[in-house]
Amino acid sequence: MQYTRLGGSGLKVSRIALGCMSFGIPSDRMPWTLDDEAAEPIFRQAVELGITFWDTANVYGGGTSEEIVGRAINKYSRREDIVLATKVYWPMHQGPGGGGLSRKAILEQVDASLRRLGTDYIDLYQIHRFDPETPVEETMEALHDVVKAGKARYIGASSMWAWRFATMQHAAETHGWTRFVSMQDQYSLLAREEEREMFGLLADQGVGSIPWSPLAAGRVARPWGQAGTTRGRTNPEVDMFGRPIFAETDKAIVDAVQRIAEERGVSMAQVALAWVLKNPVVDAPIVGATKPHHLADAVAALDLQLTEKEIQTLEDPYTPRLPTFF
Repeated sequence: MQYTRLGGSGLKVSRIALGCMSFGIPSDRMPWTLDDEAAEPIFRQAVELGITFWDTANVYGGGTSEEIVGRAINKYSRREDIVLATKVYWPMHQGPGGGGLSRKAILEQVDASLRRLGTDYIDLYQIHRFDPETPVEETMEALHDVVKAGKARYIGASSMWAWRFATMQHAAETHGWTRFVSMQDQYSLLAREEEREMFGLLADQGVGSIPWSPLAAGRVARPWGQAGTTRGRTNPEVDMFGRPIFAETDKAIVDAVQRIAEERGVSMAQVALAWVLKNPVVDAPIVGATKPHHLADAVAALDLQLTEKEIQTLEDPYTPRLPTFF
């Protein structure tokens, strides 16, 4: 395993993050989630591979992901050996503190996450989305107070327009509050819009990127048209506004991944992840594993160096699209 500092902070993380949305009590909406017993091999493998950066959220599995992750840390590792990340924003209940980024919601939800995780601190506490209904000063001051209370060590953000992220960082800097050290954004061969503005902003401000869905929900990890996993089949083809998430040109990209993988004698997932990892602002792609080979492929990608010709072949077919913030 390789390790790096998260953004310009002193926090050392593994270059592959274990995405924990895959863990929770299965439901009709998320039948692919793994309970404690089913998730055990994944957690054990993560520890054996040196994946110390684990990312979950309060909303995953209605809170059950945090519970499973908390138990797994105690059973398979030690709290001090894991960089534990979780998130706040999406509604957990209908009350005024159930969701969003108001002071009430942040203070209520961080305590609820701590109880479920069975810990007294979170290493990286992230806002899951931008909240247009709450003043940024209220949000940033509340997050600062969470850090000063010792309930979180660092704070991060996820998926928003670059100008909104800049506004939040500016509010923190102006008032002497804690600034974000990370941005969890969508980035893959099929979703490259962060290259336009966000990545430049992150590089300028010393903020690290920890991309979600680096394999585009598995679409770049298997030949075009091949049936995916249960999770892949339940992912939407359109965003919350009815806009297509994927483009017709994506087939050419997937075909290029397949050709390079076959030429190199490696998996398609390794090629796609190696491409994500080459970006200098990317610290740790988040890999949601449900099978043992998912993490093995991710770790193997760290040693795969793509040539300039291969990179051009992968990038040339891409066409612009709107980012998805759902």
